[in-house]
Amino acid sequence: MNILISNDDGILANGIKALIKELSKNHDVYVIAPDRERSAAGHSITLHTPLRVQEIDVKYGAKRCWMTTGTPGDCIKIGVNAILDNTELPDLIISGINHGPNLGGDILYSGTVSCAMEGALLGVPSIAVSLASLKSEYEDFKFAAEFTAKFIDKMSDYKFPAKTVLNINVPGLDKEDISGIAVTELGKRMFTDNYERRIDPRGKVYYWMAGELITEPEDARTDIAAVRNNKISITPITYDMTRKGFMTELENRLGDLDTNSWI
Repeated sequence: MNILISNDDGILANGIKALIKELSKNHDVYVIAPDRERSAAGHSITLHTPLRVQEIDVKYGAKRCWMTTGTPGDCIKIGVNAILDNTELPDLIISGINHGPNLGGDILYSGTVSCAMEGALLGVPSIAVSLASLKSEYEDFKFAAEFTAKFIDKMSDYKFPAKTVLNINVPGLDKEDISGIAVTELGKRMFTDNYERRIDPRGKVYYWMAGELITEPEDARTDIAAVRNNKISITPITYDMTRKGFMTELENRLGDLDTNSWI
């Protein structure tokens, strides 16, 4: 199949290198990624500056590679709509492998997850993959890449539900130390929002984010709990943020919406 790969760590990151090498063994892989790190970019896109795209020498077995000055979301949007020709359009989009976890509510800030979300917005089955570790050498990503390859082979004949992304987090452990795979829901937050107030050498105040880990019960069915129990977490998520169950209650609270009696 045709697979489009992007990330938010930049085209030279070891995570994307491991993923391209593994998937190009059995698939036609195309790569469109930022020219530098764009971590925590969220789902931003470029509107007010030129978006530059440069095709570069193919890397690690990919069919074609481009790097852009844009965000992860830009990479997918421009790739599907402008760069790839009809024979190269993706059957699957994979974002990653990210250096560090994307768990719980923190996915709202994630360029990795937003990259996959853009794929889902365009109607393409999309997966985000992260290594839940601070390790960043090429070898550290190899097992996560191998798991991703086996996972997409297992899911090859499965039709993703509309508006859905699969968010995968792989513990940064050796294969034999992985205790299983868990289908999970999103946890709350990985870290508290604490800021340290500091003084720079010139006497000016600045702030440094210094959140602390939030604990969850070990038996919770969340992505955070799964990774802490050395399991690979697979979480189906969606960009459809409508709280449908609250709509009727809200209508009842507001009363007759067809008149201007209270406006």
